[in-house]
Parts: sequence; structure tokens; C-alpha cells
Amino acid sequence: MAAHKPVEWVQAVINRFDEQLPIKVGQQNTHSKVSTEHNKECLINISKYKFSIVISGLTNILKNVNNMRIFGETSEKNLYLSQLIILDTLEKCLAGQSKDCLRLDETMLVKQLLPEICHFIHTYRDGHQHAAELRASASAVLFSLSCNNFNAVFSRISTRLQELTVCSEDNVDVHDIELMQYINVDCSKLKRLLQEMVPKFRALKKPAQLAVINSLEKAFWNWVENYPDEFTMLYQRPQTDMAEAAEKLFDLVDSFAESAKRKAAVWPLQIILLILCPEITHTISRDTVEDSKANKKLFLDSLRKALAGQGGNKQLMESAAIACVKLCKASTYINWEDHSTIFLLVQSIVMDLKALLFNPTKPFLRGTGSQNADVELMVDCFVSCFRINPHNNQQFKICLASSSPSTFHFVLVNSLHRIITNSHLDWWPKIDAVYCYSGELRFMFSDTLNRVIQSSGTHAPLRMTPSLTFIGKRTTSLKFKEKATELDTRSFKCLLLALVKLIHADPKLMLHNPVKQAPDMQSSTAELITGLVQLVPLSTTPQLSQEAMEALLVLHQPENIELWNPHAPIETFWDISSQVLFLICRKLIGQQTVNGTDVLKWLREILICRNKFLLKNKVMFLFLAGDAGFGPLRGGGACLSSWTNKMSFS
Repeated sequence: MAAHKPVEWVQAVINRFDEQLPIKVGQQNTHSKVSTEHNKECLINISKYKFSIVISGLTNILKNVNNMRIFGETSEKNLYLSQLIILDTLEKCLAGQSKDCLRLDETMLVKQLLPEICHFIHTYRDGHQHAAELRASASAVLFSLSCNNFNAVFSRISTRLQELTVCSEDNVDVHDIELMQYINVDCSKLKRLLQEMVPKFRALKKPAQLAVINSLEKAFWNWVENYPDEFTMLYQRPQTDMAEAAEKLFDLVDSFAESAKRKAAVWPLQIILLILCPEITHTISRDTVEDSKANKKLFLDSLRKALAGQGGNKQLMESAAIACVKLCKASTYINWEDHSTIFLLVQSIVMDLKALLFNPTKPFLRGTGSQNADVELMVDCFVSCFRINPHNNQQFKICLASSSPSTFHFVLVNSLHRIITNSHLDWWPKIDAVYCYSGELRFMFSDTLNRVIQSSGTHAPLRMTPSLTFIGKRTTSLKFKEKATELDTRSFKCLLLALVKLIHADPKLMLHNPVKQAPDMQSSTAELITGLVQLVPLSTTPQLSQEAMEALLVLHQPENIELWNPHAPIETFWDISSQVLFLICRKLIGQQTVNGTDVLKWLREILICRNKFLLKNKVMFLFLAGDAGFGPLRGGGACLSSWTNKMSFS
């Protein structure tokens, strides 16, 4: 029947999806979560063939949910969860939309959906409890929507710009201009945005001009990060029309920047516009330039002076730092073999930039409420400097120093995580260039773990019993000074979470022990793994507990177990992994875990990994088992599997 009535069948799935949202059924349990996910996957798959019906249905559901009147904290949470589920489903459906055959009805549907998405982006600001999550989810929908429906979004931006050019009010609504920050932008689309701004910028009021300045900069990074090959090609084959629009807008913005305050606001965009003009960048590197390019050369000179602290204007110095970090970051997307002039610009500012951002005696701080933005800026700088010259370890030593502010440690760990997880260009150096710092990172983990455990009021950190195979004295290569008065509990937990995510992202970084003897190597691995085990039952920090389980699961992958102690992998495996099981099972039996069901599911995965490792190394295992007095084990893999299943619970 479904084959004869596809529309009714699809509508039935949409209705079922709607009926099982948290706002309709209340708090979800495991069964309802699985059912919701199943419905979601069904709609995503159906949308590939019945796009219009699915998008129309989801848009109507979103409208109805948004219009619901709710009372109480529980209802508000269920509303928020329902909105996230709908937005996530929409985003995945739009991402799967066919690029080859866009029909008129699909375009009309997108125009109906767009106002609903804009409602989330415009309405849910920082004052709302779930503002960040809802805006991020809505932004992802808009990004996917704009991939195949750019004209619909561009038309909304362009229309609002035109309205604002004739608006006499000072307090204007710039929300539609800000949509530029969230859309999918390739080279041709960015060019359209620039060309659209040039004739209209001067006629805009100051708030609208500032919105354009801020939004265009983010649109540039959307392009570079999603289409890096296009940006790289720009420096091999410069585009005249792109450079022409960028230069005109640079001049307009330069005229806007009459005061120091305005200069500080526009410098980050100006460096971006200059980057879009490779030939101009090359021209202004000379001692003398033509009059039409003089303001670009003056801009760079002003940037260098402000960065070095000349002039004494703190606001300009901070803006110069932001602009120079963006210059360094953009340069990493250009192959050094292209010998671009942009690298000379980077070399002329990078020392002053690092001296400003990574000064432990005078940390970079723009003011109250800017800490997250400051950390992000430092991470961008750290990662860019690593990609420019991975062998310059100056910033590593500063960030690892025990006397440095805790923010520096957080920046270091987050930078390493980004280097690991975002390394898709061929010329970007890999994380193995910093494996030499593994000892210091392990100690930072242990030190931070101790502080978190002490502050949470739980038992002292677990210790492995003396190894059955190796008995050796552990030594520590780095001593972190006590900083109890410098950091509060939340800071320690944030740093610890970042460290656990780092272990999860690349366990080799923390397992690297090139110069240690076998006993020391096993001891350091044991301390690392037991530290993670200590986090699993923590009920006060569920995110930390979940991430620790993920990290332990990665560490128990057969290829990573072999790195625990390459000198004696089997013995080390038995000593450490068996005690991991013992410690976790003791917590479970004593009902000392709030998330017992999740821990049991995770424990099953750990046992599967153990058995895979033993089967992979069965020849060595059988030899050692015979030496240990178990006698010859026969029967091949089946016998071994049966025996290891029993041993896994011993």
C-alpha cells in the first residue's frame, strides 16, 4: 500500500516524528530516544526522494512548536530539546538536497523556512538559557540551506541593505545583514557579497556599517575554511574582479575609520581585504608606491607600530593583534612553495605578535567578558605559528611553564587538539612534531586531575598496585608549582576536560615515551590510564566522565595497547587492563556510579577490545600462558576466545 500512496506514507512518518518530540511526550527515556533517532533517520533518507514534502512538514512542525505556550522548567527544557531535534533534522535533510535539479516548489519551501531559521538566529541572544545551542543549530541549518539556495538568502541580505541606505534612523535592525556570518560562501559568492557592499556602504548608518564590517570578515573565513583550495588558487592565479571589489571596499572602510575607535573596529577587516589583493600586497612591500596604494602601505605601517606598542593606544594595539593573527592564519592556507609576499608580511610582525599574546608577566586581556575571545585569539595564533614553523618551540615552552598563567595551559591543550583534528592541508605539519612534549603533558594531566579530585571532595586519586611484571621507581620530569589560589575549581575542570579530549583525539601524544626504560614506561602509562578511570564514576561532571570513557576506549584499541609499553606489550596489557576492570567493577558493585547503565555498555566495548588484542597476539599470548603455568592451550581461536572471555571478568 505504501508503494501506491507514497505521500500518505511520508506524512505518516512526519506525524510520528512530531508526536514523539519531547514537548509532546514529556521527558525522554532510552526507548523514546532510540525511537526519535529512528524517525529522524527515516525522514533524512526520505528527503532525498521527497524533499518538498519532508521540508514542508518539518517547517510546519517547527512553526507549531515555536508558537506553543509553555510553563515550568521541565516544559522549557522539553521545548528546547524538541527545537534542537527539529533543527538538526532540517540541517541534515538540506545537506542531502540534490544540487542537480532544484525545482520551483523547493525554492518556495526554502523561502518559507528561512524566516523561521532567522527567528532563532535573531531572537535567541546570550540572555536565553539555551541561546548558544539553539543559535549554533539554527546557523548550521542556514549554512546547509544556503549551499543550494544562496539566492534566497542573498536576496534577503540585499533587500535589507537597500532599505538601510535610505533609512534615516540611527537605531536600525541589522539582523539580516548578519546572516552573512552563517552562510556557505565559495569564491563566486564572496565576490558577489563584496560587489554588493561597494555601492551601498557609504550610504549606510554607522551601526549598519559596523555590521557589514563584522559580517564580511566572518564570511571570508567561511570561504577559506570550507574551500581552502579556492583561496590557495587565488595566490597562484589572482582574480582581478575580486581584487577590484576588495580594494574599493578597503578604501571605503579606510575613509570610515576617522578616529582611533573606528580604526580599531575596521583593522581586522582591512587586513582581510588586503589579503584578497595579492598583487597589491606585493606592490606595497616596496619602498615607494603609487598614490592610489599609499593608504594600504600606511595601514600596514600603522598596524606594525600599534602592535609594537608605539603610540600608547591600548585599543589600537589590541585591534592590531587581532588583525595580525588573522594575517598569520590566512598565510597558512597558502603553500610556502608559492613564495608569496604575504609571508614577508608575516615575518615582519610575528615576533611582536607572540611577545604581546604570550607574555606570562603581562597576559593579554581585553577586558571583562572577553576571556573566551582572548583564548580563541591565542589558540589561533599558537596554531598558525606552529603551521608556519613547527620547529620554533618558544610558545610551547612558555605555555608549559609552571609559572605561566593557567590560561596559557588551556591555550596549549586546545591548540594541540586543533592541530590534531584539523590538519587537512598537505603542507600543514602533523602533531608528531610535538611528541617530545608528551612527558610534560602527562604531568600536567596528573597535576590537574589531583586538583579536580581534591576540590570535588572524593577519595584520593587511584593508584595502580605495584606491577606484577615490573617493579620500578617512577620519576617525574617536570614539577608544576602549587597554584591553588590562582585557579578556581571550574578552571581546573575546563583544563582537565581539554586534556582528556586531547588524549581521545590522539592517544599516541600522551603515550610517547622514547627515552624511558620499560618499568618507567609502564608506570607512566598506568598512571595515565588510572587517572582516566578515576573520572568515570564522577557524577558531578557528566561531560568529563563521558569523555574519559571515550578516551579509555580509544586507548584500548589493539593498535594503541601495543604503545602502552612496546618493550613488553602483553605483560603491560595484563597488568594495567586487568586493574582497570577491577577498579571499574568495584565501583559498579558498590553502586558508586550514577551512570551505571552507560558504564556497563562501555565496559562491554572495553572487553571486546581486550579480546581483539589477545586474538591479534595469540601466538605470544599462548607462549606466555604456558610459561605462567596454564599448560598448553589447544583448540585455536575458539579455545582462546573462550578463555579470554573468562579472563576478562577475572
